[in-house]
Amino acid sequence: MSKSTKMGKTWVGAALAALALVCVRPAAAQVGIVSVTGGRVEGVTIDGITSFKGIPFAAPPVGNLRWRAPQPVKPWSGIKEADHFAPSCMQNQKTLEQLYGAPPAMSEDCLYLNVWTPARSARERLPVMVWIYGGGFTEGATSIPVYDGTHLAQQGVVLVSVAYRLGVFGFLADPELSAESPRHVSGNYGLRDMIAALDWVKANIAHFGGDPSRVTIFGESAGGAAVMILAASPAAHGLYQRAISESGDVRSWREPASANDAGTLAAEPLATAEATGQRFLAGLGARDLAAARALPADVIQKAQPSGLQSPFTPILDGEVLPGNEYELYQAGRFNDTSVLVGTNADEGRIFTPAGVTPARLEAQIHARYGRYAGAILALYPHVTNAQAEQAARDVFRDSTFAWDSWSWARLQSQKGQGKAYLYYFDRHSPQEPLGPVHGAEIPYVFGNVAPIPSQSFGPPGPADVAFSQQIQSYWINFAKTGDPNGPGLPHWPAFSASSPRVMYLDARPHAGPVPNLSKLEVLDRYFAHLRAEAHARVGGGD
Repeated sequence: MSKSTKMGKTWVGAALAALALVCVRPAAAQVGIVSVTGGRVEGVTIDGITSFKGIPFAAPPVGNLRWRAPQPVKPWSGIKEADHFAPSCMQNQKTLEQLYGAPPAMSEDCLYLNVWTPARSARERLPVMVWIYGGGFTEGATSIPVYDGTHLAQQGVVLVSVAYRLGVFGFLADPELSAESPRHVSGNYGLRDMIAALDWVKANIAHFGGDPSRVTIFGESAGGAAVMILAASPAAHGLYQRAISESGDVRSWREPASANDAGTLAAEPLATAEATGQRFLAGLGARDLAAARALPADVIQKAQPSGLQSPFTPILDGEVLPGNEYELYQAGRFNDTSVLVGTNADEGRIFTPAGVTPARLEAQIHARYGRYAGAILALYPHVTNAQAEQAARDVFRDSTFAWDSWSWARLQSQKGQGKAYLYYFDRHSPQEPLGPVHGAEIPYVFGNVAPIPSQSFGPPGPADVAFSQQIQSYWINFAKTGDPNGPGLPHWPAFSASSPRVMYLDARPHAGPVPNLSKLEVLDRYFAHLRAEAHARVGGGD
């Protein structure tokens, strides 16, 4: 067993012991051996929760299946022991281990999912929550310890986590790839993986005691962005009934895609993505697509830019994602479900560099926002260097995450039948000295608030445990009924244009007005201006 694996198992054990959450079902007579698409799997039962790890939901996307839509599972004989995570999808191995605390194993053969269930029989029909990990569409794994589903399952849901292809393996578009597709599109294989996993859930989750008619998709960062995209994707219609997006960020939600968009979480046009992919494949020295598919996976992985510099992210392919998500919502062309969305108070801290001066901030804001720069700068005090650094973080938070969540809640409440619930996470804890940064809510959502191995935080206190239980209750109630409210919880009002209320998830959760509203309204005018300009360029076409 590797040092990292031992560390991960120790971390999960510490998390389980630290919370000591009440298990609502006895350990006996659990669902243990299950027939699923492809064969039978056997899980591991501990303290009333049975986990099934490494269940294949599609064929290995290797060889001639590289850069193709996920194909049907290859059947197996006998009983597959589902007792360990499959390797993570191809990515930066050092980041996977050092930053996330996940086992370092990775492979192109990575289309597997995991299930945690408290069910004692397949007849229980429990609500299902499907987790989509974040990481900028270039990093992430289901084996990251903080994503362990035990505690959520203990509260009466079936928890599923799904893997999807990342970076160049998940989002490469190319003219030759498009030509071999029946719909003449390429890219978005990572999104297709998520949809294939949801198809698997619909077909199989009842065998684990789950209810296929009560499926909630939820994710954070790129996972939250994926939820936003799936909400506008006709390919995901009917595969889920509720959606939770934690700090989701899709640039094309805010700004219309253009030929200059690349290397961001923008959903860029297919033609732009094809040109990017063509240049990448040429740089590999492969004479054609067959030669590129024959290259070792690690050669391709090393050749792509790392992290958020990667140009390989979701694209407007006209099929999985038929258009700009915001405008699809405006036109009523979306999957109408209740949504729960939100932002953290200090999202921008880990994304903005130190050393921002007032002059540098003003130059950056003027370069990006043009004639709206003055109105924006007036709302963010920046006289001193310290103020300028905070302003840079807050502008990033509001323009990248907060506006997305707020506008989604507005559109859902105006255009859909499902309700919208908006939150603002502002929890300050001794266990998180940086405060409510990007991703800070995840340990509380999963109930895994014990310290992670790479950091020297102390054990969680009673307040941390109680707060985590509150957050879990809101999320689980929403998964059960489409409404986060329940006994013993501060009331969370639905968001609407006539009553734009937000739930502040802090030391004393309470409902209140939209935070930083004046800032969001200025940004709203700026993004509306960009959309108007884009329509003018194409003659007002859709």
